[in-house]
Amino acid sequence: MPPPYDPFSKKPVLTEPSDPTNLQEIFHRMRTEGLTDYAIKMFDGLSKDGLTHEALELFAVIKDKGAMPDVVAHTAVLEAYVNAGPAHWRDAVRTYDRMLASGVKPNAYTLSVLVKGLAASDRCSEAGRYLLEMLDRGMRPNVVTYLAVFEAYVRLEKVELGEVLLETMKGKGFMPDEEAVRSSTVKRGHVFGGVMNLLFGK
Repeated sequence: MPPPYDPFSKKPVLTEPSDPTNLQEIFHRMRTEGLTDYAIKMFDGLSKDGLTHEALELFAVIKDKGAMPDVVAHTAVLEAYVNAGPAHWRDAVRTYDRMLASGVKPNAYTLSVLVKGLAASDRCSEAGRYLLEMLDRGMRPNVVTYLAVFEAYVRLEKVELGEVLLETMKGKGFMPDEEAVRSSTVKRGHVFGGVMNLLFGK
């Protein structure tokens, strides 16, 4: 029996697979061990972003219906593709599209996983599109999520496109948080300077 879940623990909730590219093993584990760990990870992510209402809604479904919400299963598969590396970005997008087609509504955690995965795979325009979708759905991307996208634009020397995205986001009511960006960016040098300049004109 696992110890009770501690929301204040800094320890990762889910033991990551030894090889994130071994999708067969990951999907096998999902089938045999279930998705509880993924639900906890999603709950944890939503809670840390201050989305306690969504987090509690997620667990209300589990408690009241005794079933795992579909959003957890879809996000778990999407996250497996994202973690498997850049070669699988299309699979992640397809999983997301299938999720929407089957009537499952994504939450902020789902879109955050997709956006960060696309940015890490240097798919800036796709990542930007889903960042805008978050805003259109009334979600507020956390600093780690939007930073991943703007860092990718700077890294790939596509700053002008990053500026266009930022202006579009601002038009939807988004404002980057300078203090949060400074505390979330551990890298100094070229990328840090480029991101600060892009987001804040510094």
